[in-house]
Amino acid sequence: MKSVLFSAVMAIYALSLPAQETTQRREVLIETTMGNIKVELYNETPLHRDNFLKLASEGYYDGNLFHRVIYNFMIQSGDSTSRHAQPGQELGLYSPEYTIPAEIRFPQIFHKRGVLAAAREGDEVNPEHASSASQFYIVYGRRFNDEMLDEQQARLDKQTQGQVLLTPEVREVYKKTGGTPHLDGQYTVFGEVTEGLNVVKEIDWVPTDDNARPLEDVRIIKMTVL
Repeated sequence: MKSVLFSAVMAIYALSLPAQETTQRREVLIETTMGNIKVELYNETPLHRDNFLKLASEGYYDGNLFHRVIYNFMIQSGDSTSRHAQPGQELGLYSPEYTIPAEIRFPQIFHKRGVLAAAREGDEVNPEHASSASQFYIVYGRRFNDEMLDEQQARLDKQTQGQVLLTPEVREVYKKTGGTPHLDGQYTVFGEVTEGLNVVKEIDWVPTDDNARPLEDVRIIKMTVL
């Protein structure tokens, strides 16, 4: 009887293992020339999670520049041609020749400060909102008051034909924490910064040229899957 009971307990335990594994989030350490950033990837966006893990483990991002940086908005990387870019060279035009189907989970997941999201081509050529294979951005953004959020909602209404509503819960986060609400419901957010948000801020505030490229290169030294 004890043996049967033990076997039954072990069977139940074994069945529970996959569920436990799927709730654990994978982490990636991004070492940059301005400090380290640790990101946690969402299980709710498995296609983007697995693609990012694959590229990071293969060394695709090692040596890439943050080629597009906009003050109080976001920092962007993922163009592998930036490794050997000349000063002032326009960047951001390259990504591997595949896309990732959109995994937009708004309002559960939205553009709060510190999230990791996928860049993409514009709606006119990409109405399905498919993501770039490699280019990503990390949101810094700003804090909003109610009047500013009403303006953002009006902007979203025009961009999405009224399909994206900033819920009271989402608005509260934008007031307390900050972010970039005008991107909600249109780009896939697939992770968030858990350590090094101060580094994101420092990169976000560097001087840039007319193409939003930092005047002094900010580089990803290495990405490590933890």
